[in-house]
Amino acid sequence: MLERKFTSVLEDFLLENQNKILLVNGARQIGKSYLIRYVGKRLFANFVEINLKEDKEGEQVFAAVHTTNDLYMRLSNFYSKPLGDKSNTLVFLNEIQSYPHLMTMLKFLNQEGRYRFIASGSQLGVALAQTPSVPLGSIEIQEMYPLDFEEFLWATGISKEWIESIHSQYVNEEALDESTHNLLLKRFQYYLLVGGLPEAINAYLEDRNMLKVRKVHQDIHNLYRIDSSQYDAEHKLKIRRIYDMIPSNLENKKKRVVYKKIENKTGKHFSDYADEFEYLSNSGVAIEVLAISNPRFPLAESEQKHLVKLYLNDVGLLTSLLYGLNVNAVLQDIRSINLGTVYESVVAQELKAHGFPLRYYDNKQKGEVDFLIDNYERLQVLPLEIKSGKDYTEHSALSKFLATPEYGIERAIVFSNEREIFQKKGITYMPIYYCMFLKKDVTDTNAVVLPELETI
Repeated sequence: MLERKFTSVLEDFLLENQNKILLVNGARQIGKSYLIRYVGKRLFANFVEINLKEDKEGEQVFAAVHTTNDLYMRLSNFYSKPLGDKSNTLVFLNEIQSYPHLMTMLKFLNQEGRYRFIASGSQLGVALAQTPSVPLGSIEIQEMYPLDFEEFLWATGISKEWIESIHSQYVNEEALDESTHNLLLKRFQYYLLVGGLPEAINAYLEDRNMLKVRKVHQDIHNLYRIDSSQYDAEHKLKIRRIYDMIPSNLENKKKRVVYKKIENKTGKHFSDYADEFEYLSNSGVAIEVLAISNPRFPLAESEQKHLVKLYLNDVGLLTSLLYGLNVNAVLQDIRSINLGTVYESVVAQELKAHGFPLRYYDNKQKGEVDFLIDNYERLQVLPLEIKSGKDYTEHSALSKFLATPEYGIERAIVFSNEREIFQKKGITYMPIYYCMFLKKDVTDTNAVVLPELETI
């Protein structure tokens, strides 16, 4: 079994939070159902799983459920042995977006407290938008993603203790020795080829046969294309077209979506495709990055939704589409191959998995910077530039960005293949694999405890 960080999220919630229902959102084929099943069976004597997508496409046993008693009756018929109570019974409503009316019912199931419930879906954002009464206060939504690079290292035999020692060097901005650097860089290159989808990783671990890995990528990519077309007749072709355009858009100098190319019509704008972008983002098959022209902390105040970049949710899918079975495109330093798109994609995937809203800098005079994230410790914006070639110290847009006094930016990071870590003109140069240590969460819990108020 692949070890996942999300396991602790499930365990902590099911053991400690007795007053809400957890909804796990994420793209299909990232391991949601498997992990919930694994944790649920371990923690509860009675584990009941209902796949509502299969039910909707089959007997539709749960389609006519409109009261909690209806649901309890069908559950008792579905499960072969007597159910217990909230202390020992977990009911898993898999692919709950298939029946939006059950989303509303979660509030009442939670209030009655007869059993513990957990739900998952690949399009919960879309389903919640279509739900007439969202059960806020009764649910908690957690996002799950493909395996990040650190989880891939675990899967390939790198111990947590070894990674922790590397993390301490990252914190101290120390370079690794040559042999460790080469080992990590090679693992990173393999991650670019295999990606973070569990089925692809398991296929790789079985016998390192890239033919099998690429077959998994092709199947999942086709599945995403089919899923992304199941919106309605008006939108489905545009959704598929936008999704299919992602790799070619990323190969352009300006990687953002060109709206007139979606339907080959001039005069098109973001507003014409807002529903399609929302679907692709909410279903988890695409990662959306919004533009910032006035980079001030917090970045949420300055988002521009009309200039959008899209990345695939998994870098393995991207390298499969771009290079097929030619692994040398990634493993060897081939001058004609520009891996900038691939490197940006994997950093987008890492940042998304680590909780960062994704933004990039766009300015007609100064150019573009790949990513901007909020630095909560310094209450500043932290720019990130991703480089895959030998020219990693050449970045005119980033230099102009830092030289703009009104932005008040003191520091930036450039990630590249180079081992050495050094600072120059406010920029810290780091090896690309260190991107796995970028975290949004505050780790020092004492830092978020408010002091007592003065008495009046």
